[in-house]
Amino acid sequence: MSAKSDKNSESVDDSSAPLIEHLAELRTRLIWSVLAFVVAMVLCYTVWNPIYNFLTRPICHALETRGQECGLILLKLQEGFFVAIQISFLGGFVLAFPIIAYQLWRFVAPGLYRSEKAAFLPFLVASPVMFLIGAAFAYYIILPMAYDFFLGFQQGPLALPDDPSAAAEPNPHLAGIVFQGSVSEYLTLTTKFILAFGLSFQLPVALTLMGKAGLVSSEGLGSVRRYAIIVILVLAAIVTPPDVISQIVLFAVIYGLYEISIFLVRRMEKKRELEEQEADV
Repeated sequence: MSAKSDKNSESVDDSSAPLIEHLAELRTRLIWSVLAFVVAMVLCYTVWNPIYNFLTRPICHALETRGQECGLILLKLQEGFFVAIQISFLGGFVLAFPIIAYQLWRFVAPGLYRSEKAAFLPFLVASPVMFLIGAAFAYYIILPMAYDFFLGFQQGPLALPDDPSAAAEPNPHLAGIVFQGSVSEYLTLTTKFILAFGLSFQLPVALTLMGKAGLVSSEGLGSVRRYAIIVILVLAAIVTPPDVISQIVLFAVIYGLYEISIFLVRRMEKKRELEEQEADV
């Protein structure tokens, strides 16, 4: 009886050893990722002013075209500090993402075959590239249109109340509406736009990877095209401001990415069929 129990305990120890090793490896990769993020966040904190100036260019350009001064206000005493932390957090994640992705690769790679590594690595590289393309698209194209739309609701003398030039053109019969934006709210809205478009541009990467794994097919994606159009229209209406131009632009971009995904999955399927035919021969 004791020999049997010793044998069972030995088998349990043998089976638990790989799990403990994997957990230890995961802990190591997480520690390196957190350290990279903290270091990148500290570095970004030291240069948060240039990052802030870069992120406020779209609103400043939209205000300058209307002849208005570009300025955001602090509604709370501590808001300036938290704005610096918010910028450091976003910049730290972007700066540390290559290291985090590398640590993820080092954790996953030992469990993959050589062919699986060759298949997975391009997607790991394409993901941040597509995110940057989507973020740049939001920054240079969508944000100027969105802020131009929002600022179009101003009326009356387009000057701040403490501007001496505002008193030169009094109009007692018109309640003026002038933009006095909060720094924190502006950065929150801007980062939402950038993150939303960056994630939307992950669509070809995600669908192509799913096609590589056999979870989706080009025929299946084509058959649900009409439903995909509805989902993309709803997404465009939610993410963008309620002006038709930016919604049409976002819909055209995401739908184009969907069609590109179908093309890539179909090409991958043809390549797989060709390899299977060559293997049978």
